[in-house]
Amino acid sequence: MELGSTVIFGDERLKAAYGELLSKNFQEQQLKEWLDRAFNDLQKNAFCGLQIPKRLIPKEYSVRFGKLDNLWKYNLPNAWRLIYTIKREHIIVLSILLEWMDHKEYERKFKY
Repeated sequence: MELGSTVIFGDERLKAAYGELLSKNFQEQQLKEWLDRAFNDLQKNAFCGLQIPKRLIPKEYSVRFGKLDNLWKYNLPNAWRLIYTIKREHIIVLSILLEWMDHKEYERKFKY
């Protein structure tokens, strides 16, 4: 199933972190390019990531972002992960970006 979406940030802190990536070193500028590519993919198809089982959703996300019915990961290069949720508002589908992290942090957070 393909369904386009509007991509938004889950909170202002994440939006600010994204804006600061260009002023950082080469690796973080490269991360911004990967995120931009992911945002474009999510705009075309909100379901392009892999769904994370409900039982693995960290409680911290519910505290920080409210109750989440679904959680998805988008694999970025160099083992980075973009974590997002999908919401529907009227006829608009939103991909709400929650966090990005390297693979080590991802495994720790999701207890793999």
